[in-house]
Amino acid sequence: MVYMGKERACSVPCVHITDCLDGFAEIKAPDCPAVIWQRALDPAVQNWLDQLSTAHLPKARVIIRPDDIRQTVEEICDASGTPDCPQRQRWIEDVVGLAGTFVALTSAPYLRLRLDVVTTNACKKFHIDYLTARMICTYRGRGTQYGYAHEGAAPEEIFHVPTGAPLLMRGRHWPNTPTSTLKHRSPPIEGTGETRLVLVFDPVDQLPQEKP
Repeated sequence: MVYMGKERACSVPCVHITDCLDGFAEIKAPDCPAVIWQRALDPAVQNWLDQLSTAHLPKARVIIRPDDIRQTVEEICDASGTPDCPQRQRWIEDVVGLAGTFVALTSAPYLRLRLDVVTTNACKKFHIDYLTARMICTYRGRGTQYGYAHEGAAPEEIFHVPTGAPLLMRGRHWPNTPTSTLKHRSPPIEGTGETRLVLVFDPVDQLPQEKP
């Protein structure tokens, strides 16, 4: 068991814990349904994110080309009224780095980028995504919960991804491997007054067709 900051990252069987960005390549190992990068965000950036008003946290859902990630996040920050400062630029650099790693591992021609500002129970049911893979990083608030369970059941033992620690998971459409029993969900926070800032990357094969 590994402790990190206020949250707990537990190395349950087959969930790989890495101490560097390159360690996400372990997701290709036969017995690896998920990888957690065990790290703490730059304290100055973390403090800045924690103190931002909810109204000015970056929020958006877009499908983009990987080369457009930096410009897109800049535009999202501007549209959200996120103050332009050195901490903002360091946070954007972090998002760009995670995007680059995710694209390299999934060969995705497009990315679905989600920046969610969560103040309630966003997704309380444990599940496995109908995707090849997904990356989640909770930059503010409690991180993703995960555990092992068979179809129709919730995990008996629940673990938390630390705040600021990116999680890369296989989905149901990951090729050439049995479906994992590793499930995840957003932590229930309704009524706590907590605000979460969650980054999600999904691979997208093609842009959606515009309606005539």
